[in-house]
Amino acid sequence: MSHRTDQTHPDLASLLAVETAVWQALVDGDVAADMALLRQDFLGVYPSGFAGRAEHAGQLEDGPSVQNFRISQARLVEAGPDHRLLCYRADYRRSGADRDAAMYVSSLWQRDGAGWRNLFSQDTPVGPPLGV
Repeated sequence: MSHRTDQTHPDLASLLAVETAVWQALVDGDVAADMALLRQDFLGVYPSGFAGRAEHAGQLEDGPSVQNFRISQARLVEAGPDHRLLCYRADYRRSGADRDAAMYVSSLWQRDGAGWRNLFSQDTPVGPPLGV
């Protein structure tokens, strides 16, 4: 199992595409698209607590939860033959908010016969630089 962090890994573009699709589902308020990208046993770890697949998609029941987003500083960790950990910074604006927010995301994806499915995600709000 390789744990190297690599910004040029051949799977980086593929993982960015599926991660972007999750964010786009939040912008579109598309419950079906969100559910299709998450494994049945998905676990999200957020500042508000734990969430499963139903809770993640449930945030869209009243429509879009995000107005816009931008992913940057992406890097990939190979966590096994069919697992990749995508880490990045997300700058976004929640629906109805008057200002942007930012967080670092660690998103574990598993490849199966249907493609990449999200198994785990953890969001960490952006704070001051280390040592400050």
